[in-house]
Formats: sequence, structure tokens, C-alpha cells
Amino acid sequence: MKGLGEGLTKKDIKDLLEENRDHECGGIGRDKICIRIESIADLPSKYGQFHVVAFYNNRDDKENAALVHGNVINQEDVTVRLHSECLTGDVFGSLRCDCHDQLVTALRTIGKMKIGMLIYLRQEGRGIGFINKIKAYALQEEGLDTGEANIALGFHDDEREYSVAAHIIQSLKIKSVRLMTNNPQKIAELKQYGVNVVERIPLIIQPNKYNRFYLETKEKKFGHFLEGVADRFQDQMDAPLFKKMKGQGARGKGDVHDP
Repeated sequence: MKGLGEGLTKKDIKDLLEENRDHECGGIGRDKICIRIESIADLPSKYGQFHVVAFYNNRDDKENAALVHGNVINQEDVTVRLHSECLTGDVFGSLRCDCHDQLVTALRTIGKMKIGMLIYLRQEGRGIGFINKIKAYALQEEGLDTGEANIALGFHDDEREYSVAAHIIQSLKIKSVRLMTNNPQKIAELKQYGVNVVERIPLIIQPNKYNRFYLETKEKKFGHFLEGVADRFQDQMDAPLFKKMKGQGARGKGDVHDP
């Protein structure tokens, strides 16, 4: 486990907080959100040594976070994972999705690298909120897929967007990123907001009997790069499949999503 001495220095933290103290901008994305760094602290975890960075935004009460491993300031080719909040998966260990395993695998992987970052975005239920997410679950039990259920509730199949993530990357002065994702839409949006994405790293979780249909929907209907993982179904979960694929960018199409 790498020591905190190899992470952000006290001077780095002081400078970032000072630069962000009075930060105001016109905002980016559909909601014109302007964020700023509010606080930074050490966060030793079972996955490695991190600094946790807390962000304020000027539009709502959603307090986004970044878990930073190593010193990412002014660095190129930083491995970054964007993870949207999933209470049922991240906290309760739900088997209906692959969110928990993706979160743990990403943190474990980043924690072993020299530098990396996980951005935790407060976009529960693809941006529709916890109550509506549970309503969508109930509709899925009647036979709708995850996108159809959101639409039936009056939303788009995916209400999330990634301007806040782009703003976070820029706030930490990261020059380019290697994005850990199966979702080409994340790559496309980050590029749209000026982030230099130089590589895609897949993060693929083996399905179980509860999330097979969910993963099939992501792969076959929404264009995620899952390499036919839904066809490799088994009754019990294996260790997550994580492998690197160099030089692969946003090749998908349509409205896509992953946690």
C-alpha cells in the first residue's frame, strides 16, 4: 500500500483550497453547474491510501466527491473512473446491478497504481433519484427493461450527464485521462467539455442470475462494450473481469449508461 507522502502534499492542498475559495464561473453542461473544491482530507481505506476531495456546486445540494490516489495535479494519462451513486448496490450489495462490484474493482485497481482517481457522482438511479429508482425496479419486475421503466415514469432512459465530472477533472488540473468505463457516452461527453481522453480501460463484471437481463440491456440495447459478458452467465458470481484495452475510444452509439 502506497504511503500518503506520495499523494497530494500539504502545499498542493493549501493551493487548491485557496484557488477555489472564491471560484465562480458560468457553469457547464445543461444545468450550468459551477463547482469548487470545499475540503480535502486523507482517506486511508481497505483499497489503498486516498485523499477525498469534497465539491460544492451552485445548483443543488448534491455534494460530489473525488477519491484521489497519488498526486494527480498537472499529470497526464491519469486513470479515472466515473461512478454514479447507487445506494442499493454500493451500500446494500444488491445483485440487481453490477454497481458494487464495479466500484470495489475500480478502487482496488486505482489503489495499486501510482496515480488515479474515482469520481463519485450523485446521480442515483440514472439521475431520477432513489424513490423513482425503486419505482423503476417495480416496473422491471413486471417485465420492462431498465430504460423502458425510466421512460414509463416520465423520464429519459438515462437522465445523467457528465459536465460535473469534467469540471472536477479540470479543477484538479489533470491534463489527460485514461477512462475506466464500458460506456462510450462518458468518453464523448468528457471530450465535449474539453477533457483529453487518451484511452479507454474496460471494467467488466461477470453476471449473476439477478443482473443478467440488466447487463444484456446495457450491452445489446444501449451499446456498452461488454464483450458478450451476458452470454457468459453463471449462477454464482466470479471475480470481476478487468482488463486493459489500449487505443479504444468512443465507438458506440445511442443513449448509453453504466454506473
